[in-house]
This record gives sequence, structure tokens and C-alpha cells, in this order.
Amino acid sequence: MIKVSIIVAIYKSEPFIRKCIESIIEQSYANLEIILVDDGSPDNSGIICDKFAQIDSRIIVIHKKNGGACEARNVGLEVATGDYVSIIDGDDWLENDYVEYLVSCVELYNADMAMTDHIFTTRDRKQIESDRIEKWTNEDAACAILYPRIAIGPWNKLYRLSMLREKNVSFSVPWSGEGLYFSCMAAQNSNCVAVGHRKIYNYRLNNVDSGLTNYKVEMGTNALYNIKNIGDVSIIRTPKLLNAVNWHIWKNYNYVLFLIIATDSVVENRELYETCIRNIRIRLPKVLLTADMGLKSKVKMILKGLFPVYYAKKELKQAQDALKKDNME
Repeated sequence: MIKVSIIVAIYKSEPFIRKCIESIIEQSYANLEIILVDDGSPDNSGIICDKFAQIDSRIIVIHKKNGGACEARNVGLEVATGDYVSIIDGDDWLENDYVEYLVSCVELYNADMAMTDHIFTTRDRKQIESDRIEKWTNEDAACAILYPRIAIGPWNKLYRLSMLREKNVSFSVPWSGEGLYFSCMAAQNSNCVAVGHRKIYNYRLNNVDSGLTNYKVEMGTNALYNIKNIGDVSIIRTPKLLNAVNWHIWKNYNYVLFLIIATDSVVENRELYETCIRNIRIRLPKVLLTADMGLKSKVKMILKGLFPVYYAKKELKQAQDALKKDNME
């Protein structure tokens, strides 16, 4: 049987980590190596991990000084011994057939990577009714992640460990945007990517301590660095992929502007604020012409280009309203 290493980087995850670990040890697929990396968490997350290790011999707990999610995941990748590896966030959880489903995907096409194009969230609990497993080229998979038609994080995916090591794919880039970098570079370096539609991963949108809700401008600037870096180091240099990169760069200038508005830091970030608005408008004509997007999406892009600050404020209000209604544990 294929052995799968599951890596969980853990920091301030005490309210959620039990649910995460239980969802892993209860997987229908049993040939697992479970690597829990306690990244110097100041709460009881590390203690909880140790208690689970006492009852399941497949669990390896690593306690380390805080160094961030990228460093913690890289530590996990270094010690992993599985044929394939999956990266899980400590505040999320898995469906019972998560590993079994992804293993069946890679086995079907002997693929270096597998992923699903839909996920559960704490706000969306409806399963996909019709499923099929498709074989995608590395270019098509990377573009789908870049646009993104598939969640950009590393966590709803399975990777052949030997490929990651041979191609030197890791999280050695600034947080955040590291998940996009890892997923996109892994896809580009894969022989092919098996893609299913079934929802098997549960993504938490209501963790007030996560980067998703705890806004920092640095998140946006790091993400902008990462997408530009992808453009610089991509091994696939086709117009199709580079157009996807350029669209995501444009999108990230909108994201940085959103974060400046969300943190009420226009005065402190005046130069960056103006740089974002300038790039949103200057880059817009090219991405409108080259991006593989539908008419409705392009109309919205035009409106964002005309009224970038208005749309940033509108999206912030929508995000705040959605979070208030999200009470799922």
C-alpha cells in the first residue's frame, strides 16, 4: 500500500486541534504517518498533540521554537517517509475518506499530484453530487491554481514526496502566499495531476487568529512577492501560464489595497496605497485582454479598476458580515 505522510503545522490551534487530529486518525485509509509540528505554540496545542501520540503510534510530534508556518512545514517535509505527502492546517479538518480518495486519484493515472476542485468550508456544507476523476497536464493544473479555479492552499492536495525533493519544492518563501507558491510549483513539476470534484477537505473561515481574518498589510506584500516570484522561477514559460501569473499579480495589488483599508493604515502606507491604485489601473488593460476569464469577471475587473477603493471597502464589509454569521465549531 502507498504510505501517506500527513504534516500539520500547529500554532495557537488549541480550540480546533483535537477535531483536526481526530479527523486524521479516523481516516478510512490506515497506512499513515502523522507528523504534528508544534511551532512553539504558547497555548496547550503541543500538550494535546503529545496526548494523541500516546494513543496512536502513527503520530510523530515535533516541538520547535516558533519560526512560522513555512519553517514548520519544511521541518515536516524533511522527516517525512511516506510515498506521498499532504499538508493540513491545524484549524481545519478532513472528511473520513480524504486520504483514500486522493490515493485513488494518483493511482488511477500514476500521478505525481492529486487535488480536488471543491472544498467544504464553515459556510458551505453542500457536497458535489456528480464526480469524476480527470487527468490534467501540469500546465492546466498550475493555471487552475493561479486563477484560482481551485483553492490555492497546499491542503486539499496530495504530492509525491520524491518529486518534491528532486525538484526542491518547499515552503522556503515568505508567509503568506506560500501555499500558492508551493501548490503551483508542485503542479508544474508533476508528470500530470489527477483532479477530482468531491469535497473532502473542511476549510475553517471563522478562526479569528488566522491570517484570513486577522488582517496585516505584510500578508499582502508577502503574497505579492510570492506571485511575482512564481513568474520569475516558473519552469513552464507558455503565454497561457504567464498570463495567469499576470492576472494574479493584478489581483494581489487589489488584495494589498484591501488590507490597507482593513487595517485603517492609509496614512502609514501612503506610498504603497498609491502604488496599488496605480498598478490596478495600469495593469488592467493587459490582463483584460489576456486573462482566461469570463465576461462577468472582466466586467467586475473594469469596475475595480475604475473604483478600487470603493470595492476594497465593499469587500471588507462583506467579509465582516460573513464572519459574524459564521458560528460553526
